[in-house]
Amino acid sequence: MDASTADADTTGAATGWWRLTRWRALGLVAAAELLAMSLWFSATAVAPEIAAAWGLTPGETGLLTSAVQVGFVVGALLSAALTLSDAVPPRYLFAASTAAGAGATAILAAAVDTLLPAVALRFLTGVALAGAYPPGMKIAAGWFDEARGLAIGTVVGALTVGSALPHLLRAVGGVGRPRVVLFGAAGLALVGAGLVLLVRPGPHQAPAAPFDPAAVRRVLSDRGTSLANLGYFGHMWELYAVWTWLPAYLLAATAVETDGLASLLTFATIAVGGVGAVAAGLSADRLGRTTVTSAAMVTSGSASLLAWAVLGSPLFLLVPFLLVWGLTIVADSAQFSAAVTELADPAYVGTALTFQTAVGFLLTTVSIQLVPVLQGTLGLGWGGAFATLAVGPAIGTLAMRRLKASPDAAKLAGGRG
Repeated sequence: MDASTADADTTGAATGWWRLTRWRALGLVAAAELLAMSLWFSATAVAPEIAAAWGLTPGETGLLTSAVQVGFVVGALLSAALTLSDAVPPRYLFAASTAAGAGATAILAAAVDTLLPAVALRFLTGVALAGAYPPGMKIAAGWFDEARGLAIGTVVGALTVGSALPHLLRAVGGVGRPRVVLFGAAGLALVGAGLVLLVRPGPHQAPAAPFDPAAVRRVLSDRGTSLANLGYFGHMWELYAVWTWLPAYLLAATAVETDGLASLLTFATIAVGGVGAVAAGLSADRLGRTTVTSAAMVTSGSASLLAWAVLGSPLFLLVPFLLVWGLTIVADSAQFSAAVTELADPAYVGTALTFQTAVGFLLTTVSIQLVPVLQGTLGLGWGGAFATLAVGPAIGTLAMRRLKASPDAAKLAGGRG
């Protein structure tokens, strides 16, 4: 296929099998990302069983998630420093990394019954996932130009549903059976590793770039990219802390009487974010990335502030609140990444995405551990603890408004900002 045909396809002029292949490629990447990311909250979903069996405190239980976040940060920083996402074909990096994460999760299920080795294996799972999440976004970006926000939004939407899958596994038969959930997540991830190998590089994927230790420094010195990153960092301060502690928050709600219902509502709240990510991608391509990300952060930040008010509410009020919160809390995530693909050096987009996610996930380790301290140790309750998370979206919104007012906004979403 020559360059003119590829260009025609991305502008929407071509028809037939080439356009179908482009969407098929996106579907395969999204499916692979969905299945791979079932590893992320696999231990978090069964944390009540693990905590009871091992006698863990809330802080120790939080380590099962924080270890994944720290591992992801370490893996992402190493990947960025070595420019692995640009030097290694992303589908191979994705597949190998996902298989390694599945192996670590299977070992946890089969052979571990104490905290320290569990934390070590969760750390290794996070390292492995750093080789799946950013490369998945890069693969999608390589197939799309005009609709890039939608493409990356679809991948992040799939990632969101995948992150929720362990809670569904627990709700439909995994309560009291942590090994079922852990082995299930590992098996799903292996299927995802196989699927991504079916996706060849797209027409907009830059060729493999040589190792360049100065690439990260260039990312840091670019003002537009830095503002997009700051928006992402604010968003991440809220996102994973809410996802991690939502089951405990729901068990404190008056209307939630069983673990199974708490897991089902957690799944629904996280999974509906997949719809939000796709919808935000469509909207951002038409209305501008800064506008859509700001609206999402204002809404989700407001929900964090209001979380205390619905704890005593009946289900007919609690459920819609959760769905709006879940819909908006992750809707903007993909658009920060899409902005980076438009602002950063094309040859090192993978490195820029990896750096962005590394720092963002590093922040999540702080907010995840902070919430139980504020909730229990300092006696603020879930309302006070979740309210502190609204600081992140507030800072992120200010950063995106600054980006919208800058000349770099002309590079976003075809000039829509």
